[in-house]
Amino acid sequence: MHQFHVGQKVVCIDDTFKHVSIDQLIRKGQIYTIRWIGPYKHYVDGEFIGIKVEEIYRGNDDGPEGYGAADMPYRATRFRPLLKDKLGALRSLLAPKKDGEEPFIPPSKEEPKRKAPVKKEEKV
Repeated sequence: MHQFHVGQKVVCIDDTFKHVSIDQLIRKGQIYTIRWIGPYKHYVDGEFIGIKVEEIYRGNDDGPEGYGAADMPYRATRFRPLLKDKLGALRSLLAPKKDGEEPFIPPSKEEPKRKAPVKKEEKV
């Protein structure tokens, strides 16, 4: 079961598209707002839970390499919910749970947006 809803802020975690030469417009690390979510069936990609975002309208995919879909959604697996309270998500792991209930675990770990520079040691 997916944990997304319309109006929710999400972060792109996968912007790679194998065997596709056309820019798909999403960028890893970018924040988007969900405008539509639901099951989607595509004759090449099969069935998946799709997400359309407010910031991007993909238009008709009817070019020479296109599949003929209108405003095709992205796979939901390319996104994760934006966590405003990161410590709160960790605190929920410590909260007492009913017997048999699984604790909430965020779907992916937070990665730094850029590597911190390493300062070279100076010899004096």
